[in-house]
Amino acid sequence: MAKPNDTELKDRLTELQYQVTQCDGTERAFDNEYWDTKAEGIYVDIVSGEALFSSMHKYDSGSGWPSFYQPIAAQCVTEHIDRQLLMQRTEVRSKAADSHLGHVFPDGPAPTGQRYCINSAALRFVARENMAEQGYEALLTLFDSE
Repeated sequence: MAKPNDTELKDRLTELQYQVTQCDGTERAFDNEYWDTKAEGIYVDIVSGEALFSSMHKYDSGSGWPSFYQPIAAQCVTEHIDRQLLMQRTEVRSKAADSHLGHVFPDGPAPTGQRYCINSAALRFVARENMAEQGYEALLTLFDSE
């Protein structure tokens, strides 16, 4: 899916979603939609619909944002040096739409040791039972090892 133009994005996204994904914003910790979601499913880019993260890789980091120890596929996200806030961090963006998602830190759990700290406003959750009807049927295999 091609990234919509700026006018379309402003019409389609909430102010917070636009601020986070297009202006590199950050939502408030513990006051966002998915920080404590436990349901099975996938998290997709709010802009493009690209599948990014799975509930199978989600964990409670205590940060107040949804945290994952890995993306569904390494190639669905890009990483960039972020020097804002007088420190160096690694920013995470979606590959297809170039949406700002959040940051990745090297303090996560096994098996990767990574903590992808992601803004809920950059995501849309697709419950496992709705994945096939929304075009994500191929990703149901993520849940086969249960």
